[in-house]
Amino acid sequence: MSIEKLSQHFDNYFPLNAQERDELNALFIERSIKRRQFVLQHGDVCRHFTFVVSGCLKMYAVDINGKEHNIQFIAENDWATDLSSFYSEKPSQLYIEAVEPTAVLQIRHDDVLHLYTTYHKFDHNFRVIIEQKYIELQNRVLQNISFSAEDRYEYFLKQYPKLAARLPNTQIASYLGITPEFLSTIRKNIAYKG
Repeated sequence: MSIEKLSQHFDNYFPLNAQERDELNALFIERSIKRRQFVLQHGDVCRHFTFVVSGCLKMYAVDINGKEHNIQFIAENDWATDLSSFYSEKPSQLYIEAVEPTAVLQIRHDDVLHLYTTYHKFDHNFRVIIEQKYIELQNRVLQNISFSAEDRYEYFLKQYPKLAARLPNTQIASYLGITPEFLSTIRKNIAYKG
């Protein structure tokens, strides 16, 4: 059933034929990740592309003062990987951790390269997925340098409409680069306006 969700995900870009679907079954491994369990830790080499079937992961870095900075939330039908570590095969500077119990499908580095060279449709699909992630990252950087905290929160609600109720304030505040207390103030202001 999980692999069917992945097949449907790829069908949104360049639909797969029966042989390509068989490759998914052969190469992707299903895993259950417990809340607070890591998919990737700082200092490890990222060896997988991870597709979230259900649940939610977060990607973050920790600064020299031990403060966590959420970079991305990865929920259903989305991908998690540290591209820099994955392709360079060098230690990651990031963590990928389950925010809630999460079911994932993972494919190893060598198997991704096999798909790229054997089935060009996978090369096209992954390219589109990575381009979309790059666009998300650009938008996030632009927001951080030019949007108010309230505007960033409203954009967060549009980008992750189902996650706002599932995530604790501390996680959302870390993503927005503000304190949980300031996030509470923003929510009150929005409620007052509404």
